[in-house]
Amino acid sequence: MNKKISLSDYNIDFGPIATSLKAYLASKPYTKIVLLVDENSRKHCLPLISNCITDDTLLLEIKSGEKFKCLPTCESIWAAMASAQFDRHSLMINLGGGVIGDMGGFIASCYMRGIDFIQIPTTLLSQVDASVGGKLAIDFKGFKNFIGLFKDPKAVLIDTQFLKTLPREEVRSGYAEVIKHGLIRSKDIWHDLSKISDPAEQDWDEEVFHSVSIKKDVVTEDPTEQGLRKILNFGHTIGHAIESLSLTTDKPLLHGEAIGLGMIAETYLSQQVNNLSTEESTVVVTYLSHIYKSVHTNTLTKEDKLIELMKSDKKNKGGKTLFVFLDKIGHATFDHEAESGEIKKAIQRTLELLQS
Repeated sequence: MNKKISLSDYNIDFGPIATSLKAYLASKPYTKIVLLVDENSRKHCLPLISNCITDDTLLLEIKSGEKFKCLPTCESIWAAMASAQFDRHSLMINLGGGVIGDMGGFIASCYMRGIDFIQIPTTLLSQVDASVGGKLAIDFKGFKNFIGLFKDPKAVLIDTQFLKTLPREEVRSGYAEVIKHGLIRSKDIWHDLSKISDPAEQDWDEEVFHSVSIKKDVVTEDPTEQGLRKILNFGHTIGHAIESLSLTTDKPLLHGEAIGLGMIAETYLSQQVNNLSTEESTVVVTYLSHIYKSVHTNTLTKEDKLIELMKSDKKNKGGKTLFVFLDKIGHATFDHEAESGEIKKAIQRTLELLQS
């Protein structure tokens, strides 16, 4: 598949990565190139771009996982780049999932007040979510994506061939954002997705393109999240709290797994607080519970801790915890409040559904 989505100052190219990356590098006279990977993308994904990498490329490997998306990791990369005398005419290539893209973009945007970077997302989650919109951040003191900025890459290169290297749970994790895009923006896409029983068996070419197109349309209308773009946070207020709490346990959840649970809870809240019909609420939570039924739910028993974590969510305003709610499948609205009792009830109903 060779397709392109154009944004205001960069393109998202879909197709064989060896061709698209080689063409991009041939068009830019960078003084130095640094390639950021983790142990997984180095092993499984780096061979697919080997024809584009020279002996002069600085290869930096970090450990995979959300807990390494932090300031000390950034400091080590900045130190390596400074030692190798990278200047402001250098390029950073981020090859990996959401952590690599988020943190790599943040590192590049801060180094010498900003150098160019391109994103090569290799997971389903990063292809349909982190690759679009220029939101870059690292975690800080237990709070997810707490320090960051908005900065667009120079290019995003998407090749669904990378998805064949993923374990099933990583595909399921990324699928949460695909589902979310349908729920908040397109009933037709939701209808097609709801027929998928096992996301690990899916051919993703068309679904990734459609999902990225939805996010592109939202981001183009509201690039710095002043209004409409907030709908992309559906499932994330409760989901981020679940994810943060799980990282303190011996069974940490992947981002999309936590968001899957968050979407169930926030669908229940949409029914309680925002008049989402019982019929549509049931359809949504039944499908989500089918996809995420095997996810560890131990964090859902700690409603008070989750609510406390939500109070530090970066989407809040004036001390108020704010949510995105569904009005109906395919349409969402933002900046809604909910009482603690309502939030607890939604979390409890989520736990009961997944345990039943």
